[in-house]
Amino acid sequence: MDDHQAWRPTEIDPATAGVAASPEGLVDHLSALPDLAALLSAEKALVFRGFQVTEETLDQVMDQLLPNRLAYVHGNSPRTKVGKNVYTSTEYPPEFTISMHNELSYAHQWPARLMFFCAKAAETGGATPVVDGVRWLAALDPEVRAAYAHGVRYTQNLHDGFGFGKSWQETFETSDRDEVEAFLGSTKASWEWKPDGGLRVTQDRPSTTRHPVTGVEVWFNQSDQWHPAALGDDTAKSLAEVLPVDELPQSVSFADGSPIPDEYVIQVRDRGLASAVNVDWRQGDVLLIDNVLVGHGRRPFTGRRRVLVAMSD
Repeated sequence: MDDHQAWRPTEIDPATAGVAASPEGLVDHLSALPDLAALLSAEKALVFRGFQVTEETLDQVMDQLLPNRLAYVHGNSPRTKVGKNVYTSTEYPPEFTISMHNELSYAHQWPARLMFFCAKAAETGGATPVVDGVRWLAALDPEVRAAYAHGVRYTQNLHDGFGFGKSWQETFETSDRDEVEAFLGSTKASWEWKPDGGLRVTQDRPSTTRHPVTGVEVWFNQSDQWHPAALGDDTAKSLAEVLPVDELPQSVSFADGSPIPDEYVIQVRDRGLASAVNVDWRQGDVLLIDNVLVGHGRRPFTGRRRVLVAMSD
């Protein structure tokens, strides 16, 4: 079994760190690390457990883990801002699985690090699965990898306050069209304002990328999450009855505009999930991942669950 097959996140607790079982102990441990960036590149994901972190003490931990906290601008998933560039994790109904993905991999720039914090664990389920991007890429059939070789094209239809999906104001955290255009102008995206006040954004992006430190090639796109086939037969059928493909809140094709076969995105989704390992939450846990090397998702759950997320470059 190679390293990618055997990989799991590295767990750090007060005993292994040699510090007090408190948020201050975790801060002391992180402050003493000679190079957190190198450690994260080597281990890919770190779970800090048993430090009794709370929402009230989270900021001091984030100051160590995320030196330049970023806003979730141009994000496509529903979430609520609860602090300074701190958000709830994706707010999809608890009975659904969220498939594996790298945050903002469809964007021109993406965060280098993601941090998750468990304020309240679910009664059952609710794990955050994480997947080694090298393993995910290797799990795909050669035919699928070859078909994706020239990249993918993402299309967003963002409404003006009423409609399916997210509004452009919510997506870009502004109601100023000039700010939106200035942002998009720096991203190599194309866009158009629609007569109804909505905004259509189109972006061509690669399907894989290489890590800037390790150089490994990883699967790095969200085609399965943007493709109707991966939503389930009933949901896809219902959407198709209401909207044509080019009017869906989000859609994807190959970069040349040709359609991605349903079976390809289903394979991408299912093999990503099958290759993942679960981080089972306990209250107060903190998970830090390298957003290029590791994809993440969510398992279904019951009861109340509160997991917060923040990111940095």
